Amino acid sequence: MGHRQEVTATATSSASAPSLPPVRGRLTADAPLAPLVWFKSGGAAEWLFEPADVDDLRDFLAALDPAIPVMGLGLGSNLIVRDGGVPGVVIRLGKAFAKVERLDATTLRCGGGASGILVSSTARDAGIGGVEFLRSIPGTVGGFVRMNGGAYGREVSDVLTEADIVLRSGERRTLRLSDLGYTYRHSNLPEGAIVVSATFRGHQADPAVIGAEMDRIAAEREASQPLRSKTGGSTFKNPQGHKAWQLVDAAGCRGLMRGQAQVSEKHCNFLLNLGAATSADIEALGEEVRDKVRANSGVTLEWEIQRVGVSL
Repeated sequence: MGHRQEVTATATSSASAPSLPPVRGRLTADAPLAPLVWFKSGGAAEWLFEPADVDDLRDFLAALDPAIPVMGLGLGSNLIVRDGGVPGVVIRLGKAFAKVERLDATTLRCGGGASGILVSSTARDAGIGGVEFLRSIPGTVGGFVRMNGGAYGREVSDVLTEADIVLRSGERRTLRLSDLGYTYRHSNLPEGAIVVSATFRGHQADPAVIGAEMDRIAAEREASQPLRSKTGGSTFKNPQGHKAWQLVDAAGCRGLMRGQAQVSEKHCNFLLNLGAATSADIEALGEEVRDKVRANSGVTLEWEIQRVGVSL
């Protein structure tokens, strides 16, 4: 058992140290978020909480002032953290939430902090097919359950049977697939809810065949996406009947720059931080792309990347 972490930084708003409940995990004031997100830009979390386990999370949220906002953070691959930082509490699920276990011949229970690579690799070793696409989603179970993440013709709604969540109130609840209201890159998960685990069902398959498909997906991503750059996931959702990257390319935006932010020349539905781009640069570049696409094709692109926090 641990104890409440000593808090040495000072908070700047209502979430001052005396108002936060005791925890057994880590609670850090004024925690930089740039190192935790793929773009490597943006401000700090007023508080960053890494719970020891589900009960630690439940107890903390139940006792936390309801006026203090709460946000979950996974691998930070699909996120712009604005330069003024994130008020309230950012919750990051660590190793205690990263376990993946086989329940039966076709089913896995996955912690909310488990990566897509871990889930798909465990499925391969267990001879469970149908979840290979998770190999290509750069995030955690919590994030892609919330966003109905998908790639290569499959999405989470095709394999999820249920998800365990902790509500902002601290209540734990199990949601069935039908409760989540899934549409393209969207769910009806309640605001402030944290996904602590999810159950996925595939089908029995040969591990060698599963592994070959995972290798194919990995090679295709490497060839087509700027994975070795400071970037995010897909910037814009694919509009009905269109590919976002084709609309961006047709509008002349491939390679477009603002400050040290750039539209990737390799795959123009990705934005890059070439070095010291601010989050404001990255977001403004995305909005410029949206304007140019709208002017060129009449299509209004919707952001797929989440933008959170306060602008400077």
